[in-house]
Amino acid sequence: MIEVQDLRKSYDTFEALKGISFSVARGEIIGFLGPNGAGKSTTMKILTGFMPQSSGTVRVAGKDIADAPLESRARMGYLPESTPLYGDMLVYDYLKHSAVLRGVAKGDLDRKTLSAAKMCGIADRVGQKISTLSKGYRQRVGLAQALIHDPDILVLDEPTSGLDPNQIVEIRNLIKRLGEDRTIILSTHNLPEVMATCTRMLIVHNGQLVADGTADELEARENANQRLRAAFRLADTTPAELASKLSALPGVAGVTADDHASDRDVEAAAHLLIDIEPGVDVRASISSLAIDEGWTLLELTRERVDIERLFRQLTQEV
Repeated sequence: MIEVQDLRKSYDTFEALKGISFSVARGEIIGFLGPNGAGKSTTMKILTGFMPQSSGTVRVAGKDIADAPLESRARMGYLPESTPLYGDMLVYDYLKHSAVLRGVAKGDLDRKTLSAAKMCGIADRVGQKISTLSKGYRQRVGLAQALIHDPDILVLDEPTSGLDPNQIVEIRNLIKRLGEDRTIILSTHNLPEVMATCTRMLIVHNGQLVADGTADELEARENANQRLRAAFRLADTTPAELASKLSALPGVAGVTADDHASDRDVEAAAHLLIDIEPGVDVRASISSLAIDEGWTLLELTRERVDIERLFRQLTQEV
């Protein structure tokens, strides 16, 4: 449905996007994830035709948006981070005005307006001024205007920003319902939002795509490189001796100090991270070594990389 190839955007000497490429199939709910300033909003604005790229191509349903901008926009609904609502207008009038701007036929205006309001759960608010609505309901009005022309694709930029926990759950559930028969790209820096809503995630950092896949796929990729956490009683040995003898075991790729470990033991302990070569299990060897050397092994567990930790690893500044 959407194909992005080598997308770049520069502002004078600053490169906001550095060659992003990805594709989105019909019916997917994609989480476009990254820290503030990663390039998410810039990408969304280019996809929706609100900003030209410096280079690269974006195709919607096989057509380059540069060659067919109006046709591409007609297929998309866009909810920007700051939704342009008019507080003095009634919800109904605002949605009908949005439908006119979107080229909805005159004979379909009332039907489309009421249909979008019902779909977004604001049918009982259409006679109310927008300024009197809660932020959660204003966000629903923003979603309704993005849906007013029944687009194939929804592009949502930070759709739950500033909402309270109850409102966030309501908007998430609404997005999942809308995604049953549409392609949705949801841009956010909120990892729980993506985990709760999306079928696949793209992670960007410093204008580059650093990960693409489902949560399970990304976790499996990182966990293929095994790591063990170990703790030994310091009264029995020294960190240097531990590192030297553990590193000599077959299958051990490296041993480093675990500086982030919290020592909950009564006795002082040496906490280590032991990197293991793929496909090797060295736990029995470590246990045997500890017995032979007279070391007290206090902990030996496999470290798993979850999505939250993976996100931090991929987006931390070097």
